[in-house]
Amino acid sequence: MMRLNLVLLLAVLLSAMHLVQVQYESRRLYAEIEKAQAQARRIEVEHERLQVDKRAQATPLRVEKLAKEQLQMRPASPGITQYVAAAAGKPQP
Repeated sequence: MMRLNLVLLLAVLLSAMHLVQVQYESRRLYAEIEKAQAQARRIEVEHERLQVDKRAQATPLRVEKLAKEQLQMRPASPGITQYVAAAAGKPQP
């Protein structure tokens, strides 16, 4: 009977230690999930901010201003337009 009690006591102790280990691991994984979700939220906010910046940079007025100032482009007009004849034997679209 004494031997059975010792075996049962050992089984209970091992079970309790395993339970503590599993709870610790569970809490650690939960903390990692929370950290990953917070990082995902930060990335999403950054993505939204970049999308807004991209839309602001691509406004037609800004593009036209940069084309005139930095690339020295000017609007097309019939006076500066050059027409190229289609090559012989090739169909025109």
